[in-house]
Amino acid sequence: MSWSKDSGSGRRGYHHGNLREALIQAALDLIAEKGPAGFTFADAARSAGVSSAAPYRHYRDREALLADVARRGFELFGERLARAWNEGKPDPYASFEGLGRAYLAFAREEPAYYSAMFEAGVPLSADPALRQASDHAFAVLRNATETLINTLPKENRPPALMMSLHIWALSHGIASLFGRGDAGRRSMPMPVEDLLEAGLLVYLRGLGVQASPPGAQK
Repeated sequence: MSWSKDSGSGRRGYHHGNLREALIQAALDLIAEKGPAGFTFADAARSAGVSSAAPYRHYRDREALLADVARRGFELFGERLARAWNEGKPDPYASFEGLGRAYLAFAREEPAYYSAMFEAGVPLSADPALRQASDHAFAVLRNATETLINTLPKENRPPALMMSLHIWALSHGIASLFGRGDAGRRSMPMPVEDLLEAGLLVYLRGLGVQASPPGAQK
């Protein structure tokens, strides 16, 4: 694949190679510029520097292109979450906080992917690969939640799915309102990481989950 910028315009043009990758990048550029609902299938083709008929070699329509962009986003998202969690090592509580920070960092650093994943209105049922990537990303959060739950006495353990959904909603709400990397971000009087950390602390302590003592490792 080869990209070049047209003189004076800053626009990227597609010359040869992987058309699918060119269209994904074009869609990301357009989402960043206009939002996920602000462009047409023909706009994506034009931005990629190909004919309006070329995208149909890979995608049946604009929704299919957006589903592929969202799939790619969830794959990257899942990789970042898994790396931050690191199977709860060296300390589950500290790793869980790192998981939250990774969530915020993705929303800030990849706003176009984030928008395609959560705001484009593409149903997960539109593409089995999209569903799989989304489920995998959520599984990282659920596995981390189950690890924390297992530190509690059995009689005090909340349902893992319920707890996972609560923490996902908290993380996603803070990321979407205050942590994103585009014009949709709202101003905050404190670092967004501090807001999420405080929210998680209150929630987890309410369940009886406590941070490990300094220097403790599990």
